[in-house]
Amino acid sequence: MTSRREVLQLGAFGALGLASMEGNDNDVPIVPPPTQSQLAPANMPVPYAGVFRRPPVLAPYQTGFDEGDPDRPFARYALTQKLGQAQFVPGLSTTIAGYNGIFPGPTIRARQGTRCEVRIRNALPAKGLLHPSAFRTVTHLHGSASLPQYDGYANDSTAPGNVKTYRYPNWQNARTLWYHDHNQHLTAQNVYSGLAAFYPLTDSYESAQLPQGEFDVPLMISDAMFNADGSLGYNDRLHSGLYGDIILVNGVPWPTMKVKPRIYRFRVLVASISRSYRPTLSTGDPVYIVATDGGMVPIVQPVASWRHGTAERYEILIDFRKYRVGQKIGLLNLSNKNNVNFVNTNKIMQFEVGADSGSNLGGITSIPATLDDGGSVNPHQGGIATMSLTPAMAKVKRSLKVEKVNGVWKINGTTWDDVVASRFTQLFANPQPYDVEQWTITNGSGGWFHPVHIHLIDAKIVGRNTNGGKPFVWETGPKDVFYVGENESITALMQFDTGPEAGGRYMIHCHNLVHEDHDMMAQFAVGDSRVNDPIYSDPAYLDTMPMNAYPPVYLPGLPAGT
Repeated sequence: MTSRREVLQLGAFGALGLASMEGNDNDVPIVPPPTQSQLAPANMPVPYAGVFRRPPVLAPYQTGFDEGDPDRPFARYALTQKLGQAQFVPGLSTTIAGYNGIFPGPTIRARQGTRCEVRIRNALPAKGLLHPSAFRTVTHLHGSASLPQYDGYANDSTAPGNVKTYRYPNWQNARTLWYHDHNQHLTAQNVYSGLAAFYPLTDSYESAQLPQGEFDVPLMISDAMFNADGSLGYNDRLHSGLYGDIILVNGVPWPTMKVKPRIYRFRVLVASISRSYRPTLSTGDPVYIVATDGGMVPIVQPVASWRHGTAERYEILIDFRKYRVGQKIGLLNLSNKNNVNFVNTNKIMQFEVGADSGSNLGGITSIPATLDDGGSVNPHQGGIATMSLTPAMAKVKRSLKVEKVNGVWKINGTTWDDVVASRFTQLFANPQPYDVEQWTITNGSGGWFHPVHIHLIDAKIVGRNTNGGKPFVWETGPKDVFYVGENESITALMQFDTGPEAGGRYMIHCHNLVHEDHDMMAQFAVGDSRVNDPIYSDPAYLDTMPMNAYPPVYLPGLPAGT
């Protein structure tokens, strides 16, 4: 297990000669000249020159029913974490660490009620791609109500040469999940290296109301900087955050996507390890928020732009029927406070409208005003639909403060090292199964924003100290990441529902992954913290199956550029 002190000693690794940076305890940063790509002009990507692509969809290697019961379907998948070569910039190759060696990794499309098992083998080298520590990995399915031993607990790592099978219940309502690495103190480098992918979960309510198939498009937005030879540059500005000068969408710098004059649904995920965004259309037209982290919104919200922190998911509709054939519409980035911006980080991607063709299979013909998620279709006795929670239901009110103290990122004055030193017994909270609680998250760092992620739960934001005390219009659906801006606080209601096997420990952390690693992470437990132990669980998940026992099978894709 790598100590925080050891990781801090590695802080200059890949720093590219960064000048010193000091911050005071009020956290108004004194920022040195930012580091950016060292590429020659011929190797620097040009905005909108790249062709948009969708990540491949992974097919299961086995499907069936538990004990022959048609009401208990399962699907089994296999992934290998390994090095691969990517073509991010013109004329050069970039070594990445990805699921099946690609970035983004393969998309796993799951259906509510179908339990999934995902065998993940660590075939990475002994040492990290962007750090000299052991290349251990931990996979977190972000947004899933997984049991603790399958949730991606930071210290439940898999060493190179080993495999772990993760079990995902998929009982929740439809939503955009994603899976990514969560290894203790090295999450930022591992995710930035390429360990991230989509996992959309669908149900009958969502599929009947929102676009599907060709018109259901995942957008993974990230940023990066590159060395002169095309390798990934890494500079976390002395543990404050990494801000690259090249914006990638599904691994392509500033791509152009050809669209039909139809209504498209975009699942927008920010997978940058630090940067936040404020997307907007170049035409000034609104987009329509139809879903947040935990599923569909009750009332569809038109917005000219929205604030989007790392790990948040916003599903939007864009109506291309109003544009002429050949018209180009940019998805731009207005940015937010305390990002580090470059000449082209105000751009994300471009759409080019083509002639109408083919059927509208999977499409919709109008923008809905409201959406019905079936009350979240919670199958558990005692489960309450997230957007039906009220303050009167809360058994406990808690306060959580995120801040920087003596150069270390902390939650309520403690760090993950404190949790480890307690032999994993130190808890921020210990609700019982199905309890409803009200948590207020306060940003004590005046010069930073923090996207705070609470594992396991979906929550309803009921208050902000900005925006007149109300949630912003784009966050009026279920959330699991909470953008707590400079000097902001948010209040949210959540129910601790893990299903009938409830119990165990889960993490809370900043999803600026540099902050998480140094060392803004804490934990809570639902019920008895000793059950479903994520640290000392049954070692039977390790096996000796050959690396190629379950080769990937990809489902047929869509035409390039769509």
